[in-house]
Amino acid sequence: MRVIRLFFIIITSVVYISCAQEQQNQLLTGDPVEVDVPEGMEVATFAGGCFWCTEAVFERVKGVESVVSGYSGGKELNPTYYQVGSGRTGHAEAIQIIYDPKVVSYDNLLEIFFATHDPTTLNRQGPDVGPQYRSAVFYHNDGQKKAAAKYVNKLSSSGKFSNKIVTQRVPYLNFYEAEDYHQDYYEINPNQGYIVQVTRPKVNKFIKQYPQYLKDKYKK
Repeated sequence: MRVIRLFFIIITSVVYISCAQEQQNQLLTGDPVEVDVPEGMEVATFAGGCFWCTEAVFERVKGVESVVSGYSGGKELNPTYYQVGSGRTGHAEAIQIIYDPKVVSYDNLLEIFFATHDPTTLNRQGPDVGPQYRSAVFYHNDGQKKAAAKYVNKLSSSGKFSNKIVTQRVPYLNFYEAEDYHQDYYEINPNQGYIVQVTRPKVNKFIKQYPQYLKDKYKK
């Protein structure tokens, strides 16, 4: 029995080390860590301040199948919330969205993203300060890169913002899922102070400005 357990531990360790080494190699070579996207779906990765806010907004968007809160844009493997919060890992609090392009387009997602956070504040969103709260679009392909550039140019020339848009537009490399207690935080903790004061106004703004994108179950 001890031999079997030892064999299992060795095999598990080898697999873990192999996966970690593969991720490390991808970071060193600049190759993106692949995302498992169901057939017919597409993926988008955004950072717009605290992921409790961005997750809550996009979970309500029609055509969005799932939203996961996590960390993207840094070189630390499997970072924790506290490591990212130090501002030294290079990661931003981000969300990864799996969506149906037949229902909602990437351009639609960009529109919602830029309307529900301030893209003109460098390394800051409201009370949250630091590079981990930066505004960023992590594009997965050339089409997303061009779409983001086009939309930023459109916003910049529209006069909507008096200050320059500082949103990063960088290629997607990695995404690490945040701890379980961060997932669906808005739904699970509706009366938490930050949620009431910061997140809920953003969600309400989205509902008011974009009823055409709202999932039926969230319509009053």
